[in-house]
Amino acid sequence: MIIALGFVFLILTGTILLYLPITHNEGVDISFIDSLFTATSAVCVTGLVTIDIADSFNFFGQLIVAILIQAGGLGFASIGVGFILLARKTVGFKERLVLKEALNVGSVKGIIKLVKALLTNTLIFESIGAILSFITFSKDFLTPKAIWISIFHAISSFNNAGLDILGGFRSLTEYSDEILLNLTTTGLIIFGGLGFFVINDIMNKRSFKKLSLHSKIVIVMTITLLLTGTVLIKLTEENITWLQAYFMSTSARTAGFSTFNINQLASATLFILIILMFIGASPGSTGGGIKTTTAFTLFKGAIALSCDKHCTAFKRRISTDIICKSFVIFLLALTIVVTNTLILNILEPQFTFMQLLFEVISALGTVGLSTGITTHLGPLSRLIIIVTMYVGRVGPLTILSIWAFKQKTNNITYSEEYIAIG
Repeated sequence: MIIALGFVFLILTGTILLYLPITHNEGVDISFIDSLFTATSAVCVTGLVTIDIADSFNFFGQLIVAILIQAGGLGFASIGVGFILLARKTVGFKERLVLKEALNVGSVKGIIKLVKALLTNTLIFESIGAILSFITFSKDFLTPKAIWISIFHAISSFNNAGLDILGGFRSLTEYSDEILLNLTTTGLIIFGGLGFFVINDIMNKRSFKKLSLHSKIVIVMTITLLLTGTVLIKLTEENITWLQAYFMSTSARTAGFSTFNINQLASATLFILIILMFIGASPGSTGGGIKTTTAFTLFKGAIALSCDKHCTAFKRRISTDIICKSFVIFLLALTIVVTNTLILNILEPQFTFMQLLFEVISALGTVGLSTGITTHLGPLSRLIIIVTMYVGRVGPLTILSIWAFKQKTNNITYSEEYIAIG
């Protein structure tokens, strides 16, 4: 409840601030629904927009969006504890429990040390990213503006937000051949999507064999998805380079930046992106989706159950509870996708099924890629996308647990009876 309401508070605060005229460019009038959509997209680090940030907001408005991205990516719990630590006060057990759930770690042991590492690593990665991005942006913009664009881009990239302040809804399409910017952006996206626990685990142990099972699965899945996605995208699209295919494969894992017009892609490529967006990043990261570990557990669990064997990976056994939880997350996400896509197809008949399906999964996976229909959606459709982005960031299981686990436990045990399956 605390986690869910915390994100609501951030979104509403951001909405009010972005609705104020002092955050708008001169002569620009922004509706409340567009302010809500932008704030939700920033806090939920999604990247879908109904208005262009650079064309609509002045520096103050853009600064608010950057703060919302940072707060949404790190999580309000981590930032709150950060302020407590700066004030040199003791972090209570309740705050540690909230952090445990927010960061999706197994216990509260060492949680404060993890938060300190999280904040430090975030500052380091974003600083390096901003410096490297400045090398490219300084060629096209005056120094002060190039510095601000670089900082905003680094924050948006590491937090897998996919929002930009280049103007004209162009994202990074004009920089598709800039190798340094492409590698810097994808590097920030990958490390941001690994999860803070994995980054900390890598820095402390520095050996793949010594890593935890969670870290091993995340790294293997990340590399597999990046390579597979790159090859498949290149095979289905002859007009793009290997660099563009790699960038698209990386960005589809919840970042939302684009160096190519998504609307021009073939249906096969869109379907590949949909799969990547649905899987998403890793637990405890700034990204969304059902998560890499969930997809891995689903695959290994299905094989183990069909063969009547234990589910194992890297000489470790994965518990039945984890397998069941993975299937629940998958079914919840699939239910949201099916339901919202159906509703949008009824509300927006002018768009194709693929366009609307792509939009819903992009919102649920907190990706931000779009075939260009976001700005043309009606008010009710925008509200549906807003709710989808929120559920995707907080997590379907968290939303379900708010009311599902408040029910009274029933100690009655019923007898089993066989039903035919398959």
